[in-house]
Amino acid sequence: MRERDNCVWWARPLILLLLCVGWVSSVAGQEEEPEPEKPSVEIEEQSSSTQGRVSIAGQPVEYTVTVGDIILRNDEGDPTAKMTFVSYLRDGVEDRRSRPVTFAFNGGPGSASVWVHLGAFGPKKALLDDEGMPLGPPPGKLVDNEHSVLDITDLVFIDPVETGWSRPAPGEDGEQFIGFTKDVESVGEFIRIWLARNDRWASPKFIAGESYGTTRSAGLAEYLQDTHGMFLNGICLISSVINWGTKVFNVGNDLPYALILPTYTATAWRHGKLPEHLTGDLEAALAQSEAFALGDYTSALMLGDQLQGAERQRIRAQLAELSGLSEDYLERADLRVDIYHFVKELLRDQGLTVGRLDSRYTGSDRDDVGEHFEYDPSSAVVTGWYVSLLKDYLRHELGYENDMVFRHSAGHEVRPWNYHEDRSRQSYGSNAYANYAEHLRAAMHKNSYLKVLVMSGYYDLATPYFATDYTVDHMQLDSEVRDNIQVAYYKAGHMMYVRAEDLAKFRQDYLDFVRGALSVSD
Repeated sequence: MRERDNCVWWARPLILLLLCVGWVSSVAGQEEEPEPEKPSVEIEEQSSSTQGRVSIAGQPVEYTVTVGDIILRNDEGDPTAKMTFVSYLRDGVEDRRSRPVTFAFNGGPGSASVWVHLGAFGPKKALLDDEGMPLGPPPGKLVDNEHSVLDITDLVFIDPVETGWSRPAPGEDGEQFIGFTKDVESVGEFIRIWLARNDRWASPKFIAGESYGTTRSAGLAEYLQDTHGMFLNGICLISSVINWGTKVFNVGNDLPYALILPTYTATAWRHGKLPEHLTGDLEAALAQSEAFALGDYTSALMLGDQLQGAERQRIRAQLAELSGLSEDYLERADLRVDIYHFVKELLRDQGLTVGRLDSRYTGSDRDDVGEHFEYDPSSAVVTGWYVSLLKDYLRHELGYENDMVFRHSAGHEVRPWNYHEDRSRQSYGSNAYANYAEHLRAAMHKNSYLKVLVMSGYYDLATPYFATDYTVDHMQLDSEVRDNIQVAYYKAGHMMYVRAEDLAKFRQDYLDFVRGALSVSD
């Protein structure tokens, strides 16, 4: 019996060894099995074209409008996204290859091209009164835009991925489109494909971006040159922000406080909050505010806690005059007031707030105690009287049917936006403000024919005009191309074209810009 037990004892290790070898072999075999291939998903493009006619500057202009999609693909040919656009091509053009084309988009990041389409460039516009205020209840009315620029340039309005009806392809991660570099690459790819399909490589090419769309434009200028050999003729920057250090109110960054002051002055002038000697000419009041902002106010901010006594009192008194805010409030704010406090404080005694996108607009909150306003009254108007009209126009008049949610503002779909992934400039990183003016500078130095039109509204608190001026003045451009930049100012806000007088000026400024970019000087 003992011998049998010994045999069993000696056999046990062998049995265990064989079992382990079998298990390892089984696992190894499983690991060697190839992973199932990602199923190929094909998506289709759709489009709808319609003929139209509009009177521009007293002359009839006939056109073909197309609402359609363009599919983006990776290097293997698999679809990664579908981007929706609306294009307007003037009919009766003998040589379309020599006709200018303008690619336009809004900003956000995460905005569809609603406002530059139905407010500025397109042959249709949302009807507002002469000051850009609603004429009646929503949704309002769509009318012909006699100030469209379609008579001199074809138009393509782009909705970047995650805006409008533009979406990643099924199974694709939307993160690959969320961020400065990724956004520039996808919009640049759209432009490349559209030009190829429409035989427009020989056409003069213009880009018009609004708000964050100006950041995108700055990136596209250099990206299209370096990647596709596509040299643009002109870039239009509407309500520009390409150096984010000029507008981000972080602790320790005093620059935005000085650069936004002239817009505070314009707002206080508009709402009767300036002293009598500044209530006459707006430009005169702005000139005084600009001089103080660049001079004494900037010096005072640089002193920090060393600013004391009579000098501090003098700065505070002048700041109160130019901002419309009380000295007591300014002292409690340490002479530093950001946008969201200003829009609530300026008309607090009247129970009103002022708009961020356009400070001519006013609204009211539940109470007058809070530090920040509950909503932007200017944003409410340009959303309520534009978005529904666009959806109806695309489906009812242009015949493009899509039951997906139309994202006029993508919101959380693109948050957080990646401003730091910029492989072309080593100075950009997580510990720096995004300054994409460098892309525009590089593009202008490589292409000395590239013209730039900068459009700024006096009442724009979101992208203050003086901050834009500062950015332009600090691009370190060669003298050869410095005069290629033109700056135009308007007596409205972020979407200056909602005001009738400014829309007419907007058109004329853009016409002069395009003609100037196409002319050859002696």
